[in-house]
Amino acid sequence: MHTVLEALGKIGIVPVIKIDNEAQAVPLAKALMAGGIPCAEITFRTTQAEEAIRRIRAAVPDILVGAGTVLNVTQVDKAIDAGAQFIVSPGFNPQVVSHCIERGIPITPGCTTPSDMERAVEAGLEVVKFFPAEPAGGLDYIKAIAAPFPMLTFMPTGGINGGNIARYLAYDKILACGGSWMAPADLINKGDFSAITALCRDAVQHALGFSVVHWGINTENAEDAAQAADRFSTLFGFSAQAGTNSIFAGAALEVMKAQGPGTHGHIAIGTSSVPRAISYLERQGVRFNQDSIRRDPKGKVTFIYLQDEIAGFALHVVQKK
Repeated sequence: MHTVLEALGKIGIVPVIKIDNEAQAVPLAKALMAGGIPCAEITFRTTQAEEAIRRIRAAVPDILVGAGTVLNVTQVDKAIDAGAQFIVSPGFNPQVVSHCIERGIPITPGCTTPSDMERAVEAGLEVVKFFPAEPAGGLDYIKAIAAPFPMLTFMPTGGINGGNIARYLAYDKILACGGSWMAPADLINKGDFSAITALCRDAVQHALGFSVVHWGINTENAEDAAQAADRFSTLFGFSAQAGTNSIFAGAALEVMKAQGPGTHGHIAIGTSSVPRAISYLERQGVRFNQDSIRRDPKGKVTFIYLQDEIAGFALHVVQKK
């Protein structure tokens, strides 16, 4: 897969942006970055799109910028010349697809039918846009149509929002989800970039679904662990379940039979996607203990410890079931 598409997959969210005033492009890009979403799809629905892409690429080089609603090869050339790093089109236009391939830029054309998918596969594409996602049948439709096309992954756009993005991203055939809810045109036009940053942060939390899964408490030995677990059970009715290295008191308290990770213990943070969580946290400056990685049978990372403790507790992120 193209490295740009791989990067989009690690982000998981692609803001679809309509720019009416190119002067707003750079502050908008900075607002997206501050909100934890370092990418933008600038749509060619306005004449300002080309200049907006050019300004963002020059002023905010760390953000991944693409051109959306690209309908013809002329727009492809304008987008590339402005610095676009990927192209998105609402439908499958053979000329647009061929031209993008010739120019070496990744293209995700809109595909909703088996015939669309077959054309995409024949063109050698690995990722297609599914548009309009919700009106066309949503995630259930994608799961059904993905079965005969195991070589394709999807970027659904249209009707995606904070209420359903986690459900989409939980499906392993979804590369990323596009949408405009975190950067609506009215806020852009008003210049309310702090509100856009807040919406982006909220979108990231919906997408990653961070939550505390359990707390691990260190003890000196198995006897101390058994006493602590028994105390939790006696006081609060938490049933004790003994394991090799620890005893769970209920579902959320793990009493270690010896000194485990962390000065005082550890905290397990669940997420809907460990790989996307790693990418997001690394952008926040977080370091990881690479020796702690665990993978599923397909090789996907499902568990990893952060390098540094917080308040004496080690933290690991783990894939939610």
